[in-house]
Amino acid sequence: MTKIVRINKNDPEIELIDFAAKVIKGGGLVAFPTETVYGIGANSFNEEAVKKIFIAKGRPQDNPLIVHIAELEQIYDLVEDVPQKAKTLMKKFWPGPLTLIFKKSEKVPYVNTAGMDTVAIRMPSNPIAHLLIKRAEVPISAPSANVSGKPSPTDASHVIEDLYGKVDVIIDGGKCDVGVESTVLDLTEKVPVILRPGAVTLEMLKEVIGNVEVDPSLLKKPKEDLKPKSPGMKYKHYSPNAEVYIVTGDLEKVVKKIQELTEEQLKYGKKVGIMATVQTSTQYEKGEIIVVGDRNRPETIAKNLFAVLRQFDKKGVDVIFAESFEYDKIGLAIMNRLEKAAGYKEISAEGELP
Repeated sequence: MTKIVRINKNDPEIELIDFAAKVIKGGGLVAFPTETVYGIGANSFNEEAVKKIFIAKGRPQDNPLIVHIAELEQIYDLVEDVPQKAKTLMKKFWPGPLTLIFKKSEKVPYVNTAGMDTVAIRMPSNPIAHLLIKRAEVPISAPSANVSGKPSPTDASHVIEDLYGKVDVIIDGGKCDVGVESTVLDLTEKVPVILRPGAVTLEMLKEVIGNVEVDPSLLKKPKEDLKPKSPGMKYKHYSPNAEVYIVTGDLEKVVKKIQELTEEQLKYGKKVGIMATVQTSTQYEKGEIIVVGDRNRPETIAKNLFAVLRQFDKKGVDVIFAESFEYDKIGLAIMNRLEKAAGYKEISAEGELP
């Protein structure tokens, strides 16, 4: 049976942290909150324990994991070399929602890296996650704590829904602050490349280390033969049960198009969900309308995105129409997740009804 443990994020009870840390040391699985999303963790050095993560999630074996650490010194056990750019980034953004990719050391089992010679590492800032890693005295490998393909969990209730009975412990530490997974930056290329956008944005990275590129596959359907260096690059992700469509274009026209699409789907007897914003929600009269956040505060959209997709599942909608967002700053992360949730299905507000 899965044990659910409630821990106060602002003042973590050390005896409860130690209980979960003992499970990690013993080769078990613990789901725990980070500042981004909830993770499902195992001892990175225990191959059999790490394999359990893939089984619990139904995760493809060629999808690499992120190794989480609590102390900077731990990184030297995990990588061949720490370049100066990495040190600069770690000083600026760790602990926090930035994952860095390095050449791995021989100590890191290939089960963590999908057989590749690179390893993804980050240091979470959530006090529960940070203490759990510290008290376990080992790095913890952890993807998001959901069934593969489903929206990532930003609340313990989402983890319980997906993984109860599949993990040893679920730590309930409240809602996650960021709401989308960490930025992943590949430092093994000549110019650092963002493989997954997140709260540490392209603009923020450029300000610290200069030239940074964005992997061109981030906003288009990946090729079948892609060998992903980062989680979230290849497989269908973040998808609710309903079909999701992103409506693109000028906002005023987007609202009008969604109104038309909703009328059309209702005629066919479909239950329609509309992912609206503070600025547009009152303009919709029909369908299941959920406000994802405030366009003037895009971090609120990122924080609520996955929870809203799960809410649509609970409402049993057949189709979801989502407004599109700007591709700059954290908007790049929002659109990356929405594109994957929609399977890259877009409808132009300028075009005819499909």
